[in-house]
Amino acid sequence: MPELTISPEKVGFLIEKAREFDVKEAAVDPDSGSNGVDDDMIDILEDDGTDPVMREIAGFIDALSEDEQVDLIALMRLGRGDGSIEEWTELRREAARGHRGHNTASYLLGEPMLGDLLAEGLDELGLLPGDEGTTPIH
Repeated sequence: MPELTISPEKVGFLIEKAREFDVKEAAVDPDSGSNGVDDDMIDILEDDGTDPVMREIAGFIDALSEDEQVDLIALMRLGRGDGSIEEWTELRREAARGHRGHNTASYLLGEPMLGDLLAEGLDELGLLPGDEGTTPIH
């Protein structure tokens, strides 16, 4: 079984935050001047580019080590079905190659349903978002 450099707890935090971010939708009424109470607070689900959840996710990912960021990309791709658990080494190698010179947070935040894909990737590895059963890759 592959071992992760990123803890399932960190991935779990990102899953939760990514799911909060994924519910956002494009602004449909950017000039809305109505009272939030009158429109049932619907504007809170609109993405106006200043989303604090997005900034929190990006800051969290940027603070991770390079190996942890590579694991996140590989986990997302595993969850997306780009490979199987038997191909983990290759998924990770491809993630490392693609990671060089690119902003990992922007790449991952551009992936629809990121939280679900990360959860699926952990599930493929037989881990839950809070498991302690991982050790770093050397």
